[in-house]
Amino acid sequence: MAGNNNSRTMRINLKVWRQQNEKVQGNLVDYTLDSVSPDMSFLEMFDVLNEQLVKKGEEPVAFAHDCREGICGSCAMVIDGEPHGPQTGTTTCQLHMRSFSDGDTIVVEPFRAKAFPVVKDLVTNRTALDRIQAAGGYVTVSTGNAPDGNAIPISKEIADLAMDAAACIQCGACVAACRNGSAMLFVSAKVSQLALLPQGQAERDRRVSRMVWQMDEEDFGSCTNMGSCAAACPKEIKVENIARINREYAHAMLFGRVSERVSDE
Repeated sequence: MAGNNNSRTMRINLKVWRQQNEKVQGNLVDYTLDSVSPDMSFLEMFDVLNEQLVKKGEEPVAFAHDCREGICGSCAMVIDGEPHGPQTGTTTCQLHMRSFSDGDTIVVEPFRAKAFPVVKDLVTNRTALDRIQAAGGYVTVSTGNAPDGNAIPISKEIADLAMDAAACIQCGACVAACRNGSAMLFVSAKVSQLALLPQGQAERDRRVSRMVWQMDEEDFGSCTNMGSCAAACPKEIKVENIARINREYAHAMLFGRVSERVSDE
């Protein structure tokens, strides 16, 4: 709920998911903060909550964070049912409390997906995305010395599309937003950023087949083109990338080694 808050502090009611580990049942726990500044980031508000819990001798809420600059994608929270919160193109750490109003009740949960088991509280294990990336998201071509910047002409349109796809920070919001728990937007972005460029052509078919196979191995759901993934993406990765990965996979099916596994060489 977006707020228009002119007061110096706010009272915020929180319902926070608490879970010791993936093997035990979790539940929502109520907390209240009485002096929240509208200028606080969402994570700073959680810092205040944890300071209060520690003073009371209670266990602080576990949540993931690193750069707090919208770069790393670690700050994965579902806020009022929306991955990263109500603002579009924004990570949790960039969300500020002025987006809420005095007296609001905010429900905070971890990213929900079968492939993202809960480590503790709001922290999930998203290394499945790392394994997909490692399965084929790279080039092995030897470039030798650094070439001149204009040695391989690339149109601005193609360069922009590749850079837009490369903006993916691998946070997993697309998976959490998808009702099927699909990772297609993430995988399509990683495939697109290399498939669009001449440097990525040598391993084009092998890359897409290995990444799609690994995605299936990690037990992500199927894509049904609902578009909720792109709506939740903090870097606004376009859903058109999913159409591109489908074309890339079709090309690999016709001309490449679609059945290749990560362990195959």
